[in-house]
Amino acid sequence: MANCCAPTYWRPKTGIFNITLGSSRVVLESIESEQVPPSAVQESLKRYGVGRLNDAGGGNFIVQWFKRRSLVKYLVNWGRLSSLFPVHLTTACCSVEFAGTVGSRYDPERFGILNAVGSLRQSDLLIVEGTVTTKMAQRVRIIYDQMPEPKYVIAMGACAISGGLYAKDSYNVLQGVDDIVPVDVYVPGCPPNPQTLIQGFILLREKIMNEDLL
Repeated sequence: MANCCAPTYWRPKTGIFNITLGSSRVVLESIESEQVPPSAVQESLKRYGVGRLNDAGGGNFIVQWFKRRSLVKYLVNWGRLSSLFPVHLTTACCSVEFAGTVGSRYDPERFGILNAVGSLRQSDLLIVEGTVTTKMAQRVRIIYDQMPEPKYVIAMGACAISGGLYAKDSYNVLQGVDDIVPVDVYVPGCPPNPQTLIQGFILLREKIMNEDLL
């Protein structure tokens, strides 16, 4: 019988990609500090303001700031990858697999992929779900242009990537949607199953996390 009074070991809860805001080396290395002598406190208050000057005890003060915007970049990119609003756009049969992915069984909200609701002005993720004809290509480009920056594109399925089954036998099917919109992640398959699409979501999250701020 296990001892009910045995000590338990607490593990800190980590965030995205095992980065903890409280004790992450990335966060700590992103902050620089400089000690301010008592004689320069008044001058530092005029230069940095009250909120930037911290009391270090013993009459000493320190001023802290972010270097290379690394922490700011982390926070902004974390917010972007955790709230991706996809466009409700269906072009072909891959939409059936997309519908299965966004259901309760796989729950893509765990990865920051929210429900496809709202207008194009609120959406930042375009998932091209399968075949795109030359007639539909104009509409896809119009939808992409109406989305705000930053925006991302996932090409889902072989037809969206290279034309698929219609690559050689159909004159009116695009040989890949990257001819009309820039694609960030390619998800192969005919059609790709939910696990493959979720893997594409994870790759997109990694790409967003490593983006530089404009």
